[in-house]
Amino acid sequence: MSATDAAFKGAIPTVYEQYLGPLLFEPFGQDLAERLTDITQGRILETAAGTGIVTRAMTKALPRQVEITATDLNQAMLDHAQSRLQAPNVRWLQADAQALPFENGSFDAVVCQFGVMFFPEKLSGYREALRVLKPGGRFLFNVWNALDLNPVSRIVSETVAKAFPDDPPRFIERVPFGYFDPDRIRGEVQQAGFENVDIEVVDKTKQAPSPREPAVGLCQGTPLRAEIEARAPDRLEEITTRATEALAGHFGASSVENRMSALVVMAWR
Repeated sequence: MSATDAAFKGAIPTVYEQYLGPLLFEPFGQDLAERLTDITQGRILETAAGTGIVTRAMTKALPRQVEITATDLNQAMLDHAQSRLQAPNVRWLQADAQALPFENGSFDAVVCQFGVMFFPEKLSGYREALRVLKPGGRFLFNVWNALDLNPVSRIVSETVAKAFPDDPPRFIERVPFGYFDPDRIRGEVQQAGFENVDIEVVDKTKQAPSPREPAVGLCQGTPLRAEIEARAPDRLEEITTRATEALAGHFGASSVENRMSALVVMAWR
């Protein structure tokens, strides 16, 4: 994984929130929050919180007695998240999920939405989640399923790759959609020390108003942007238009039915 694969800065947080938040992440964020509603007091740690989509879902689903510590590696993402949510039971903190600044047994649950794919050392991230959990606590996270089961993302990835045939950007397939083998995931989570691990396929569908929204979100609101700009700094808008046209060719020029598939992992300490 390159250094830019996990870099969400500059204009990316705003574009990510506006174009990808409602379309890709809010449906799965609500799913994760609903899986925690039996927690009525105590502390929850969120890693890779991004712009706070799951954080906001948890504040709506859980009682105020539950304290939420939302962390992310990228301060720019946290700054955007904090501008969207200020709640007395939410604390924002920049932190690396692979080296958490918390004492052993500090939390009742650790939750991470579409973040573990970005961990260079996934076992370290899993071991840290185990370490900071109280006995009986749970580690809840999700990852994208195979790229072929997420056609909007696949079409954008393929279109951008074709624009640079000699050096195709592969961020989408390499990172967010590069970690979907349930046997591998279960094995690594167990290797980190979790004994009970459940994995469930969760499918969601969300309408995009037009092909332009997902094209802008994926090309300009993710580290794919850095890959495009590294190859051709003046072609970002052109490539985004190509992705828009490819989506329109598949779905039509009006609304886009974004069918998505993810894996939800629940592991108990």
